[in-house]
Amino acid sequence: MGKPVFAIVGRPNVGKSTLFNKLIGERRSIVEDVPGVTRDRIYGEGEWLNKKFVIIDTGGIEPKSEDVILKQMRLQSELAIAAADVIFFMCDVRSGLLADDREIALMLKRSNKPIITLVNKVDAVGALPAEFYEFYELGIGEDVIALSSIHGSGTGDLLDLAFELCPNGDEEEKDDDVINVAVIGKPNAGKSSIVNRILGDNRHIVSNIAGTTRDAVDSYHENEFGKFNFIDTAGIRKQSKIEDRIEHFSVLRAKAAVERADVCLIVIDAYEGITDQDEKIAGIAHEAGKACIILLNKWDLVEKDNKTVREFEKKIYDSLSYMTYAPIIFVSAMTGQRMHNELFKQIVYVDNQAKTRITTGLLNDMQNDAEARHQPPSDKGKRLKIYYVTQSGVQPPTFVYFCNDAELFHFSYQRYLENRIRETFGFKGTPIKIVVRERGDKED
Repeated sequence: MGKPVFAIVGRPNVGKSTLFNKLIGERRSIVEDVPGVTRDRIYGEGEWLNKKFVIIDTGGIEPKSEDVILKQMRLQSELAIAAADVIFFMCDVRSGLLADDREIALMLKRSNKPIITLVNKVDAVGALPAEFYEFYELGIGEDVIALSSIHGSGTGDLLDLAFELCPNGDEEEKDDDVINVAVIGKPNAGKSSIVNRILGDNRHIVSNIAGTTRDAVDSYHENEFGKFNFIDTAGIRKQSKIEDRIEHFSVLRAKAAVERADVCLIVIDAYEGITDQDEKIAGIAHEAGKACIILLNKWDLVEKDNKTVREFEKKIYDSLSYMTYAPIIFVSAMTGQRMHNELFKQIVYVDNQAKTRITTGLLNDMQNDAEARHQPPSDKGKRLKIYYVTQSGVQPPTFVYFCNDAELFHFSYQRYLENRIRETFGFKGTPIKIVVRERGDKED
């Protein structure tokens, strides 16, 4: 389900940035003995016992301050808390348990997230100082860990416990049979209604107020077609219209949901028609290399004749010329039209297409036929020579072409070869990636 996310929060000047730098193994966050140096959230990636994680460093929280910058830092910390799987609540043994620590503890308790209380600056070896035990009074979290962020002591125990507390569990326990499906689109396109219809209950809040869904919400579903995890995401708006910072955070979570998805359902309001924003949202899934299905929702509201379906398909593919591989399904979350058999069959199909591998022999047979039909381009008497092609990966299917001169491998010829790959092997519903590698004639 992706890398677990840990957020470090606490008062200013308790050593959060020092711990952050220690956990990622580099000096990325500024460390100074001045409160408020870190104002925005800073993201890093670390690894512990061959397991990767994301860590967020935050500015210090001063619960009662009305200072504009400190209030903004508090908001940034709240967003980090919302994004985290496990919260590291950091305190300072030298200053002891303060009133602000108690206020922050109450705020963290309301998050309903796993919490580990860290008592930093316990640098002496041996018995713990008496001040350490004061922090048990907070009564939150799974444990209180003595820590020295400068020396790194206690960080191993911290990460062991953090991975145990992750809601998603160890990455090794991931069920490979589950297809992760991100439901993306503009606000109020009907994403939550679609997920509710699939699940058969009102698990997600649905209203006609844009932005009701603020986070990416996972819902497991199993039926005769297989196992699925549906990720309902916040609607993605134009960047210029994102004024509310919580909404900005929701957009980031939606993009993160696309990254961990196997299949993206791109929801478009059929009654409103495709817009520039729909094109940009579809582009996010395409650029991420995800298998895609386009859902034209609210189809029940559209007046139809025998030409309507073809006209809509043409409009969609004209606007999304880079995504003509994606199937279109005309659905209605309100009536349930095409929301079961057809939808699930397509999800399983495009997921399988994105995972398909073709042998090098079959690929080169296809390439020989493609060159016989359309000779490779040349420039100033030098012709492109393709030595061989092989598939290097899946999701998306990735093909590496070894040639004599990469500059001769024009985009138009790449597009021609992509079309030949699709005509020969399918790959419906998934983007294809072509990588060009140059080899010298002598090497051949």
